[in-house]
Amino acid sequence: TILCRPRSFEYSQKNAVLVPAAALGIGGMLVFWLRSRHKIQTLEIGDGWWGSGERPLKGKEDESIRPFKIETSDKEIEDLHRRLEQARYTPPLEGAAFNYGFNSNYLQKVVAYWRNQFDWRKQVEVLNKYPHFQTTIEGIDIHFIHVKPPYVPHGRAVQPLLMVHGWPGSFYEFYKIIPLLTEPARHGLNGDDVVFEVICPSIPGYAFSEAPHQKGFDTIATARIFHKLMNRLGFKQYYVQGGDWGSRITTNMAQMLPQSVKGLHLNVVFVSKQGLGRIISVMLGAYVPWLTGLTREDVRRMYPFVQKNIYDLLRESGYLHIQATKPDTAGCGLNDSPVGLAAYILEKFSTWTDRSFLHKDDGGLESKYSLDELLTNVMIYWVTSSIVSSMRYYKENFSTNPALAADARVGVYVPTGIAAFPQELAHTPRVWAKESFKNIITYSYMPRGGHFAAFEEPKLLAQDIMHFVRKVEQL
Repeated sequence: TILCRPRSFEYSQKNAVLVPAAALGIGGMLVFWLRSRHKIQTLEIGDGWWGSGERPLKGKEDESIRPFKIETSDKEIEDLHRRLEQARYTPPLEGAAFNYGFNSNYLQKVVAYWRNQFDWRKQVEVLNKYPHFQTTIEGIDIHFIHVKPPYVPHGRAVQPLLMVHGWPGSFYEFYKIIPLLTEPARHGLNGDDVVFEVICPSIPGYAFSEAPHQKGFDTIATARIFHKLMNRLGFKQYYVQGGDWGSRITTNMAQMLPQSVKGLHLNVVFVSKQGLGRIISVMLGAYVPWLTGLTREDVRRMYPFVQKNIYDLLRESGYLHIQATKPDTAGCGLNDSPVGLAAYILEKFSTWTDRSFLHKDDGGLESKYSLDELLTNVMIYWVTSSIVSSMRYYKENFSTNPALAADARVGVYVPTGIAAFPQELAHTPRVWAKESFKNIITYSYMPRGGHFAAFEEPKLLAQDIMHFVRKVEQL
């Protein structure tokens, strides 16, 4: 008995140490598991090389930011005029309007204006009114404009804002909204507390950004490059805004580095989640929308569902199937013919601005835009020979099922603002957007406007961006 006492005392000492240690270990594991459940999942940043040939083994990439200026020449203009004069046309069917595509009777009027009245030299001066730059990132030259407010009152914080275009647009889409954001008070907007400096890059393969030389350049690669661009400009945190491809690129930026993105503003939202729940939501939404979280305005914009979300989208997405499969084949003719290029691009500025424009002989184009504005955007594609590389972007992004892509499995947790324009190709109600965008701060039913929001309704979009940023800054 005496011998057993020291041994039992030794065991009790061990238990006194081991039991709390075990409890602490199990508790720590439980806390880690609980925290990991709430940890924000992000897109892997990765790295890339899009220059010609193999990535150099030695030597650091030139990170300088170089001033850039758009230029033209007599030779460039003479070549354009010669091609315009030699165009061939097929007469449209009687009463076809824009239902078969760009009406060739109206196309001849556009081309006549282009050849005889449009002044490309003057438009180059317009394009150069904002400061242009280039810098090399991941082996290719990235073009962007960077516009700072001319005057900032003492104590006012200037918010950096990256704005990203889509197809078949360009950085030029933002020329009318830039002064509203950099000088809001001067243009009748309440800019007492919010003013921006705006950075508008060209997506690689568009306009004056070099096209990738390697396969696989998608929106995730673009998002990483644009983060590197903003970092190179000295910004640690910034707002991002986009529509069309710009929407997906800026969404990827928010998924990739949420600590850098102060807020995400979109004028079109892509949601890939489908399934039985979505089908039930659509079926019940027409009769008891409140039960599925839809508003009356959602119902007005979404139904009749099959007409607006299947038939209309099928009619408008033929280009997508071509560009997502054989862009180089279709692009050959467009890169060789300015008339073909104009018809291909401007048809989208008709039907994507207002679907009822299908029934107008002139596509309703001049009711929303001037021919100078429309042709300037076309010329950006023409003089840079970028239509093929811009079309390839679809193949790179649709090479796999978008619903299975890495970004489809990652939520967006940064503050988000959504401007829902009524003539957008498809309407995404807030209740659906919340499945992917977990922190929606503002959701606005815009009173008018379509797909090219910054180009068509710059003041409405600027007001919504400012409203969103004010809300975020108050958080």
